[in-house]
Amino acid sequence: MVVRTKGARCRNRAIFIRKFPKSKKENMAASTSSFPTSQEGVATSSQQNLDAITDDDFEYVDEEFVLSHSAEQPAQPEPMIPDLFKQPSLVKDDLITATSQLQDQTVEHCLPFLTGEDGPLDFNDYGLPKLNREKHIKFLKQSLGPLPGRFVAVDASRPWYLYWCLSGLTMMGEDVSSYRNSVIETARTMQNESGGFGGGHGQTSHLATTYAVILAIALVGGEEAYDVIDKKAMWKWLCSLKQPDGGFQVCVGGEEDIRGAYIAAVIITLLDLPLDLTPDSPAYDGRSNLLTGLAEYVRSCQTFEGGISSQPNNEAHGAYAFCALACLAILDNPRRIIPSYLDVPRLVSWLSYRQYAPEGGFSGRTNKLVDGCYSHWAGGCFPLIEACLNPSGSASEKNKTATGLAAAPESLYSREGLIRYILCCCQDQTKRGGLRDKPYKMSDPYHTNYVLSGLSSAQHQWDLDSDPLPLPNGETTPTLAALGADSVWNVFPYIDENDQIYEDSDRVRPIHPAYAIPQKNVNAIRGYFQGRSGFAST
Repeated sequence: MVVRTKGARCRNRAIFIRKFPKSKKENMAASTSSFPTSQEGVATSSQQNLDAITDDDFEYVDEEFVLSHSAEQPAQPEPMIPDLFKQPSLVKDDLITATSQLQDQTVEHCLPFLTGEDGPLDFNDYGLPKLNREKHIKFLKQSLGPLPGRFVAVDASRPWYLYWCLSGLTMMGEDVSSYRNSVIETARTMQNESGGFGGGHGQTSHLATTYAVILAIALVGGEEAYDVIDKKAMWKWLCSLKQPDGGFQVCVGGEEDIRGAYIAAVIITLLDLPLDLTPDSPAYDGRSNLLTGLAEYVRSCQTFEGGISSQPNNEAHGAYAFCALACLAILDNPRRIIPSYLDVPRLVSWLSYRQYAPEGGFSGRTNKLVDGCYSHWAGGCFPLIEACLNPSGSASEKNKTATGLAAAPESLYSREGLIRYILCCCQDQTKRGGLRDKPYKMSDPYHTNYVLSGLSSAQHQWDLDSDPLPLPNGETTPTLAALGADSVWNVFPYIDENDQIYEDSDRVRPIHPAYAIPQKNVNAIRGYFQGRSGFAST
């Protein structure tokens, strides 16, 4: 029923109950039925319906009568959404370009979701919808099953689908051990005799797909799954990828970049591989090993902006920043190694500029749009940096780190902003489920996993138990046996000084800040291979 008071403008809801003639009631009900919405949640016909209403459609009542009944139906309180996330940025560049126009369009798409106007969803007092676990779990489980024929285009990414889906399910509390046999059979077809895993049977071994397979095996766990990995062949293959400048090629004859550095560190430490180089390694000189020069290579990839590029003198990118920080955090205690090899203040500055308002999410590069996947690739950098800047000890000792850098007593980024972007803009609320890049994009396993990883990072806080242990004289990095020995990570739910804006039921499981899988899975696979030294079992 549409009701107007004397001298008042039309309202699209009744503020009191009154019996009307049937014909008029039906006429009015038709004009006030639920308004259809577009994909982006903006009303498409509500204004047209209101414009079509004439004075004959209204019942006039006394103003005093309406006011006297207003207490019966009090107005709903406005959700507590900071202005920062409700309106376009107040700082605008006068120069209009195609890039700035696309940015403005993205803000227009995101604002209805951020302000709770995107459709018939239930929002909490802070203007946030719930994490739709059931839909997202169903989406990931379907993505692990048979896929339509058009997916042949991503055949070489099958290892990634395993990791993305299993990782996402794990973060949402699912037990993925039931997939163990399927992962074992699939991984066996992808492993090459020369070492490493390809994207599928007969495909060239690649560090990226090898990383995905090993993490998938770690997620399902179990000795039978671990035994699939040919450790000796893996070691020989990594030796063939090691380069004289300290980095790694991603495949034999392929490009050398920061991804290779990070993935090699992950594989070496998870599988407890020997550090010695084979004589036919490109980096063999009788003195070097698999880790020689690796930290120096990472340092060479920091750009003038402060970010990290794939290779020296390339453009800085959020995913490469994570690879660099995680690689260093694996090689040694972050409090010692990160400030020793990277310009941390410039890196923090560059990363801070990747988070936008009002969206709250991260972009991957300068002048690019927000993308849900950078919730992990850029947002996941901050736990590693905060661990680097926050030494252990009493409160009085936390004023400055051992390197002279100021400590970070508070979060270095807006966790609230990121959580708002994820829950409001990245969830596919249709029956499809899953998580996505931004509101007008489709969900997919890649974004579902990395958006959840970013949510996990924002909801938890990682601390190191102790400061770095002294290295032997003349050593700049620990031996393999000492790698991470003094990097004891503890995780806690992040407690905001203000109110928690999401429900406790929307908290996802924590993942290791460097390995990107739960810490218990990291400990299980490392413990298994550390207990089986050498290659006797391969």
